[in-house]
Parts: sequence; C-alpha cells; structure tokens
Amino acid sequence: MQTIKRTLSLAVATSVLAVAAPAVAQDATLGFLGGLTGPIESMAPGIVAGAQLAVDQVNEQGGILDGGTLSMITADSACDATGGANAADRLINTDNVTAIVGGLCTGETVGGAQSAGIPGGVVMVSPASTAPSLTTLEDNDLVFRTTPSDAFQGQKLAELLLAKGVEDVALTYVNNDYGSGFASAFTETYEANGGTVMANLAHEDLKADYRAELGTLASSGSMNLVVLAYASSSGQTLLRQALESGNFETYVGGDGMVGEDLFTGIDAAALDGMIITRAGAYEGDSASVFASLAGEAGVVADAVYAPQAYDAAFLLALAIEKNGSADREGLSAALREVSSAPGEIILPGEWEKAKELIAAGTDIDYEGAGGTMDFDDAGDIEGVIVELTVEGGAFVEVGVIE
Repeated sequence: MQTIKRTLSLAVATSVLAVAAPAVAQDATLGFLGGLTGPIESMAPGIVAGAQLAVDQVNEQGGILDGGTLSMITADSACDATGGANAADRLINTDNVTAIVGGLCTGETVGGAQSAGIPGGVVMVSPASTAPSLTTLEDNDLVFRTTPSDAFQGQKLAELLLAKGVEDVALTYVNNDYGSGFASAFTETYEANGGTVMANLAHEDLKADYRAELGTLASSGSMNLVVLAYASSSGQTLLRQALESGNFETYVGGDGMVGEDLFTGIDAAALDGMIITRAGAYEGDSASVFASLAGEAGVVADAVYAPQAYDAAFLLALAIEKNGSADREGLSAALREVSSAPGEIILPGEWEKAKELIAAGTDIDYEGAGGTMDFDDAGDIEGVIVELTVEGGAFVEVGVIE
C-alpha cells in the first residue's frame, strides 16, 4: 500500500510540475536566398533590408515562440538556377533553417525549390520571383510569392503603353523564365488590344555587345524600344548601346530595369521620360504604416521589392508562431491561416498584438506592406503594379496602374 501511495504522490507531483512549468523559448532561423551578386545585385541590398526589418521587429517585440530569437541567414545564388540549388541545399541541410525568404530571380527559386526545398518540406516565400512558370510548379504547397506574377505585370505594361498612345514597339527580352514569361504576357495583351509588336527578340544575358540585336530591332521601323531584362546586366548594356545608336525615341522597361546600375556610363538626362513598371503597394493603411516604420529604421521603403521582402519575412514569422514550433511540418497550412480572412487584421509592425491573438486562439489576417496577402491555390497574390518614370537620373513613382 505504501508503494502505491508513493507512486500516486509522485505522479500527482509530476503532473503539477508539468502544468506549472513555464513554456521554453525556442529560437527559429529563416534563410534568405537570392542573387546578392549577378544581374540584380544592385537591387539586393534593399530587398535584404526589407526582410531584416521584419526580423528585427519580431525580436524587439518579445521574440518568437515564447521569447526565442528569430534570425536570418543569407545565401547568394547569383540569380541562377544552379546557384539557387546549391544555396538552398546549404540553408536547408546544413544551416537547418525553418523556412526561406526567396529566391529573387525565378530561376534560383525554382532551382532551390526542386533540389532542396520541396524534398525537405521547406516553405519558400519569394518577394521577387515574377515569372508565370512559378504558378504551375508542382511544389506540394510549399512555394509562395508576395509579388504579383508577370502575367499581371505584362498585362498592365501593355495597357499602360496603349493608354499613352504607344501603338507599336520593338521588344527584346532576356532569354530566361523571367524574360520570356514577361514578354509573352505583354505581347498577348498588347496585340489583343490593337498594339503591334514589330520585332520580338530574345537575347542572351551577359554579352558585351548587343549591336546586332539592336540593328534587327531598329530595322522593324518602331521608334519605341521595350527592354525586359536586368539593370545590372544585359538591360543596361542594351540601353546604353541603343542610346548610342540614336535609333529609338521612347524607352520602356519592367521591374528588372530598376536599379542604380542602369545609369552606369549613360547620360542620365537621355533617359528622362523612360517608362517602367514594377510591383508596388496599394494606397492603404498597411502601406503607410510600413513606410513610416521603414523610415524610422533607416530602410528605403520604396526600394524595389523591399515591401514584398518585409511581407515574406513577417508572414513566415507569423506562421511559425501560429504553428507553435520551429518545425517545418505544418508551416504551409499555418501560413495560409495567418494571411487570409477571417481574422483580426494585423498590420506591419504589429508583432506583439499578433502574438497575443495567436496565444488566445484568435484568427488573424495579415495585411502587408505590398497589400493584401490572400494566397490563391498556387501560392500567388494579385498585388498591384505601379508606373515609374526616370527624371534626372532617378526613378520617380507616378502611381498605381488601374
């Protein structure tokens, strides 16, 4: 009998201790996968800064998972599929990250997902991969993006040019997933609405001389040159050599052309009036809140894809908190739960509020710096596209393309 009593007493004491013991803090690590070098390297610092701002805010407001620290490890994939595969493998299998912000270029996102992300069950949220091919990737619901597809950007660029009375163009695009997907979407909408693509030419990246390609484009007779490429690579070279030729009057680009490297070796005044599109933020409370928070932290709020990178990192932190651990399993479902209605709205920077609601079992719905984050079945969002123009060697936002 005494043995039974001692056993019962020990069991009760153990049960009480289990109830009374405070939760143990867990650390969590995000990976950042992207082209820190290569054709988009001039964009990369602003994108990393956007993601890091979200990480910093989590830690400043009590941390993650009962007071643990959220950290972020960067890996350079050079805007390349092979680089993406190698970098993702290191982040997932050596650094053991819970989830990944990235990649940036579509090729590195697909390469990283197929080689390591999907086999490892790791959620990846890209702030900048825009190629339509990402929509149809067989990814086990692990690959998402916080920026709209180029199927949408191409449509909006076409509509913008037609609204401005630009009725014919000579088009060249970098021969990869980004360029071909963007060009296809643009051409389909442009021609369906009465525009004429008088030349449609793919070009290879990283060449020193595109004068032959420019000669073909100029021979089409169009004075309006559309370049869908990168500011730190073929886009800049094409634009510089096109200006030297004097064969075009109007210059047009997409999001890949936004970067200070675009003006290297170019008389910036010669580009005044250039038309450019990129993903932007709608004019709502969440965009204003993010702009204020970024300004206070010394982050350039309107840097290309900085808001989308912030959203990717903040969403992953919310999903980890919702999932209740730094484990990879269950994170995809948690990401969908924290990003969509129903739920109490969470704006950028409201980490402490979100934590309290999650702990109380209340549904939340994150509304981000780049707009609503309601992922569709493919992990895409609708987003918004904005028009930029070049003025005095700077990119100036004109507004949302309706």
